[in-house]
Amino acid sequence: MIAQIKDQIINALGEGAVIRTDEQPLQPILVVHAGYLLEIALFLRDTEGLYFDFLSNISVVDYFPEGRFDVVYHLASIPYQTQLTLKVELPNDRSLEHLPEIPSVSSVWRTADWHEREAFDLMGVYFVGHPDLRRILLPDDWQGHPLRKDYEDPETYHGIAIK
Repeated sequence: MIAQIKDQIINALGEGAVIRTDEQPLQPILVVHAGYLLEIALFLRDTEGLYFDFLSNISVVDYFPEGRFDVVYHLASIPYQTQLTLKVELPNDRSLEHLPEIPSVSSVWRTADWHEREAFDLMGVYFVGHPDLRRILLPDDWQGHPLRKDYEDPETYHGIAIK
């Protein structure tokens, strides 16, 4: 199945859209180029025979100290009872002034709205084009992104000891 989907995407969007496939025992992974993400999402949702109509989760994996984040999208086609995992690899210098950026898919799947806000809040991935990208779990003035592997807990917050 993954090879067919890969070929369909390449035929529709070009060779540069798909980087590789990773055959996993539980679920195959399609690694795609960040610049094609929105087009690929629309293609997967709207193409007859695929119809990946449900985004169940977005997660971010921190590859520290390599300087890379992977954004992982778990998709399902409810009518066809199939699942697919998309992955985008984002190199980053880990600076809080230069957050890794990726296009938002919230216009394709409404569930992405909250998932992207959570990934932004906790991992510091910036979703370009998101309609309301702001912290969702932490206060607006919180410094840093606490699920990053290099995050250091602050000792105080507004004069209140945290530890």
